[in-house]
Amino acid sequence: MSRLEDKLGPWKSISRLAGIPWLCFYALFLLYALTSGSGFLILDFANLIIHEGGHFFFSWFGDTIHILGGTLGELIVPLLCVAYFFFHRETTGFAFSVFWFFENFPYIGNYMADARTSALPLVGSEESDWTILFTQWGLLAQDQKIGAVVRTLGYLGMFASTAWLALRLRYDATAKQ
Repeated sequence: MSRLEDKLGPWKSISRLAGIPWLCFYALFLLYALTSGSGFLILDFANLIIHEGGHFFFSWFGDTIHILGGTLGELIVPLLCVAYFFFHRETTGFAFSVFWFFENFPYIGNYMADARTSALPLVGSEESDWTILFTQWGLLAQDQKIGAVVRTLGYLGMFASTAWLALRLRYDATAKQ
């Protein structure tokens, strides 16, 4: 056992009956995400509510953090879930929360890449958060490149969380034999 497992205990095992449907869900969602032309995925409806709440929550800390607060909210809420499930050693909850965290990246990347063109619909303002931030930071001309990197990180993270769950499922299946 590793030092971390000595402190927190082992991951809760996952049966094939539970793990295989989760893996199928992730595979189908990734296929859906990769083939979606809009860049706005079904989970992004929930993420949008969290995004707007993030603006409100971070409005207390100044203009820049207020504008950045929407994206921070989208990332902090899943990370809090990641931490909870990690410390409780809940395999499927942890995998879902990591997947959810990275699922935010493709849309954030699309939003970033749209900073100059402003073609995406906006909620509650006339100017995109990322148009304001990239202009303020002198990065507006790099919006496409930054957006592409963020999207790529999102897909890599979703694939990695799915692979981790598959490895946990395989480990638990071999440990029972």
